[in-house]
Amino acid sequence: MKLVKLNIKTKSGTYPIIIGSNLTSHLSKILKANSVGFNKCLLVIDSNVPRKMINKILKSIESKNIHKYFFKSSERNKSQKSVNKILEILLTKNFSRQDCLIAVGGGITGDVSGYAASIFKRGLQFINMPTTLLSQVDSSVGGKTGINTKHGKNLIGNFYQPKIVISDIAFLKTLPNREIICGYGEILKHSLIKNRNFYNYLDHNLLNILELKTPFIEKAIFESCRIKKIIVEKDENEKNLRKVLNFGHTFAHAFEATLGFSNKLNHGEAVILGIVSALKFSLKNEYIKKKEFMNVIDHIKKSKIPFEIQDYFSMKNLKKLLSFMIKDKKNTTNKINLILLKEIGSPLINNQYSVKKIKSFLKQELSN
Repeated sequence: MKLVKLNIKTKSGTYPIIIGSNLTSHLSKILKANSVGFNKCLLVIDSNVPRKMINKILKSIESKNIHKYFFKSSERNKSQKSVNKILEILLTKNFSRQDCLIAVGGGITGDVSGYAASIFKRGLQFINMPTTLLSQVDSSVGGKTGINTKHGKNLIGNFYQPKIVISDIAFLKTLPNREIICGYGEILKHSLIKNRNFYNYLDHNLLNILELKTPFIEKAIFESCRIKKIIVEKDENEKNLRKVLNFGHTFAHAFEATLGFSNKLNHGEAVILGIVSALKFSLKNEYIKKKEFMNVIDHIKKSKIPFEIQDYFSMKNLKKLLSFMIKDKKNTTNKINLILLKEIGSPLINNQYSVKKIKSFLKQELSN
């Protein structure tokens, strides 16, 4: 069992992220080595996770008091109703705060499970086992939990750090290519906001990473998590610096919500569209030079990631897109807050723009 470990240190707690292959077969050993113990546990399992992987987890957990809840992961099920189902099991089975909830799935499963764990008796032990590339490099790091409402994405939630994050590369080999590409969007985002050298590494090793080849995929995950670690440790509750992680996300969340969180556009794809929109807005406002802009656009084209807004939206969606951008939780005034890019590794935060200016930009994009 080969693994790498990254420790996250925040004001509310310290926890490790373990990255490696075939970790599920050694789960008890990993938990013991990191001083994580419990009597009872509830496994909240994404229904897409292969049975073979679930059996490995069940075989490896030494506790005999294991309960399972299979969760149909979707943005629509990222809701209070799903949280209530989890809470009902915890209450019926008389879980204590020293017991444990283990999320086995992608970012939606982790967000819903983490939120349920945070409000059960004001805090139940939470272990996250992200099974998608997107969740391994993004949502599993930093302690954000949350659910969606009809008013928008992630508007209900809090910050609740896990006891441990276990990212097993073996899960990634069970995923369709679309999911790998989606996760890559967040990896790319991390390089763009923080580390030009990492961006260059991605540019040179793109195909090896997308094909999950060793050691390229492990390095991409590790470096991506390390960037998020640096940011989260400085600003756990997103008061200032952590906002930079929202590069592309104000657009992305509006894209998802406008389509009703449907499978037509998943979160990772929305983030890629959002990154391209933020880059175009940066270029339009002369923050980024054309050569730098084209460097990133050419990289995205090379990865065959969908990035044309017109493939998903038309002028008839303009009003809806704007309404969701206005409701974005990062806004503190009647203006829209955007994270933009000056150059690779140099983001611009706390930029506020009038609804009129964003409307003009979106109009131009949708009519091109």
